[in-house]
Amino acid sequence: MIISNHDIEQANAMMTLEQLHIFVAVAEREHLTRAAEAIGLTPSAVSSAIKNLEGFYGVALFNRVGRRIELTETGRLFLDEAKATLARARAAELTLAELGGMQRGELNVYASQTIASYWLPPFLMKFHDQYPGIEIHLTIGNTKTVSDAVRGGAADIGFIEGDIDEPALAKREVAEDALVIVVGPKHPWADGRPLDPQALVTQSNWILREAGSGTRSEFESALRDLGVDPTRLKTALVLPSNEAIITAVESGSGATAVSQFAVSSLIAQGRLARAGFHIPPRKFMVLRHKERKQTQSSLALEKLCISKMKIGS
Repeated sequence: MIISNHDIEQANAMMTLEQLHIFVAVAEREHLTRAAEAIGLTPSAVSSAIKNLEGFYGVALFNRVGRRIELTETGRLFLDEAKATLARARAAELTLAELGGMQRGELNVYASQTIASYWLPPFLMKFHDQYPGIEIHLTIGNTKTVSDAVRGGAADIGFIEGDIDEPALAKREVAEDALVIVVGPKHPWADGRPLDPQALVTQSNWILREAGSGTRSEFESALRDLGVDPTRLKTALVLPSNEAIITAVESGSGATAVSQFAVSSLIAQGRLARAGFHIPPRKFMVLRHKERKQTQSSLALEKLCISKMKIGS
């Protein structure tokens, strides 16, 4: 069989998994430079990959609008298939890795911010000690981000604060956490006197996490259970991270509800004070897809977390 130069050029131009990976990165961000930074390539390499893909198949995947890009209708339709193809390829790779007895491979973990910052790291270190050949990738997002990643196959396993209503996902409790209301040391609530629920809507400005975060949804749910309408809170700021919220509360006159894991040391140092209001504890949950086959590495991490909960109970 004779292979011509044309055949070689055509094979080189055909779709590759790397091109799909690049396309998805650009499609999710609709920005070449940010996509390039996320996947560790140069903007020119990303642009070239997209142009080659479009040119070989004679389609336009993106519209160039000034300095911006946006998905075309063709691009939007292709995005779901590209993600599914990458997920199938990764599943095949993981199957081969696990046939080798977890000597090598990777584990994609998604976790909400409080869990990823304060609770999960010791388990990841213990997992690494037991399976040093498995490369762990941790992505931090809010509860919606995590559940979407598990449902879509980007995450092998997910951890969230509180509960969700998602029929495609199975969930299991792995720990219990307490939300606490904290204020700066000069705030009137810093003396710890018991607070009536209605005081929460009349006496302080609130600094809260964004909508979609587990911390905020659990706090608002607890307020509703106590007969307090969360929309009546005087919200001064909405910030995207626990660290930003804590810094703002520490230096100002606002209040916030946050995990005890995030503020226990600051309370002990006198930099924050716990207000005299009890919020029922919430659960940390592990998520997995009901129908997608679980990887051995994700099952091993889940087992580590569950065993710790049983020891502590």
